[in-house]
Amino acid sequence: MPLLARFRSIGVLGVLLLLVIGAAALTPQHTFIQEANLKTLLALGPEFGIIALGVGVLMVAGEFDLSVGSVLTLCGFFFIWLVGSGLNPFVAALITLVSGIAIGFVHGLVVVKARIVSFIATLGFMLTWRGLAEILTAGVVRSHNFEQYPLFTQLVTGRLGGVVPMQLIWFILFAVILYFVLQRGRFGNWIYATGDNVEAARAMAVPTDLVKLTCFMLVGFMCSFASLLQITRTAAFTTHMGTGWELQAVAAAVVGGTSLRGGRGTMVGIFLGALVIMVIDNMIGQARLPYEWTYIAFGLVILGAVLLDLAVEKQVQRATA
Repeated sequence: MPLLARFRSIGVLGVLLLLVIGAAALTPQHTFIQEANLKTLLALGPEFGIIALGVGVLMVAGEFDLSVGSVLTLCGFFFIWLVGSGLNPFVAALITLVSGIAIGFVHGLVVVKARIVSFIATLGFMLTWRGLAEILTAGVVRSHNFEQYPLFTQLVTGRLGGVVPMQLIWFILFAVILYFVLQRGRFGNWIYATGDNVEAARAMAVPTDLVKLTCFMLVGFMCSFASLLQITRTAAFTTHMGTGWELQAVAAAVVGGTSLRGGRGTMVGIFLGALVIMVIDNMIGQARLPYEWTYIAFGLVILGAVLLDLAVEKQVQRATA
């Protein structure tokens, strides 16, 4: 492995540590490391992080999904509407998860069968699902009392041992599962082969269409699961859920070492990249900077990550030449 690629696998952790130290030192009254903020960060951040894990796997397979924020919103509406209609929250959650998987299946089907570039296809779906959510709700905020479901809320957004947020537990659990799927299993090898060279993978009898379809369904599942976390935590639905998460999820994966060309990336890197984005977002809020600064910060993060990805790609090509 080229030197720069090796450095990157360790460098992401170094960047994360520097960000944490910088945030602790620079935020007014060191609010970043205060207990209240850390509890908030570890409860809210995983809602984004879970989606970033799915997006990262899809990018390793050589595809993109720019509709994750809109899928989160639509699934969130399904869930709060079902629960508000009197359905048991566990049944409503199951239906919501199935709907997320179905949406991912539609995305994958359009990409692998219609041969539409995933960037364009999911951009269209991003607008479609967000518009549908606006039509179904007329832009009205919906709320529901989830305190009447103590078992459900404890499993979804409670605190393990009264300390560790369940959102963080779910985030780590999904990362561990996907680590073994991506880097310790046969299907993971198929994902890497598909993302690296789809024609060569087909020649080796890898079911590339099935691989991509499954990865899109994984992203849909992750979005729907994140919607359960967010709706239960806030006890409310708004059509502005997940705004901007599409490119932030891509940034998390690229920061973590996932190639924009596909075929390269690790679950450890994607996990750390998601943490980097979570810390930056929280740090800007704690520094009391205008929200507009988040656009600048994530824009610079994406540009820097892309430039680094190109540098790594050049070293890989030189090493294999």
